[in-house]
Amino acid sequence: MSERKYTKQHEWLQQEEDGEAGSIGIVGISEHAQEQLGDVVFVELPDIGSVLEAGAAMAVVESNKAASDVYAPVGGEVVAVNTELEAHPEYINESAEARGWMVKLRLKSAADADALMSEEEYRQFLASEAGTH
Repeated sequence: MSERKYTKQHEWLQQEEDGEAGSIGIVGISEHAQEQLGDVVFVELPDIGSVLEAGAAMAVVESNKAASDVYAPVGGEVVAVNTELEAHPEYINESAEARGWMVKLRLKSAADADALMSEEEYRQFLASEAGTH
């Protein structure tokens, strides 16, 4: 299992190697994003087979505060969705970076993940964001 990577929009990606099929990336929102949203009450996920471009809206998360788009951190084809979130959106509240994963993508290019932030870079980004508010 590779290192988790993050976007400035607070999504995470964790790549899994899938042999012949190429890299699969598990995607969700960060714990920080979940904390900012508050209690998640509804999740709308993309259809399996959807092809997403990096940075394109891929899902919607509704909380008791607002509805927010979730963006694809890399381009690829949706090969699985976490259907448990439809009945249990609170899994994102409880564990946004584990049980609350949203989709699995077959990455268009494994190199796309290289442009994302490491966990340490993401922590530094959050610290700098906190200093600007």
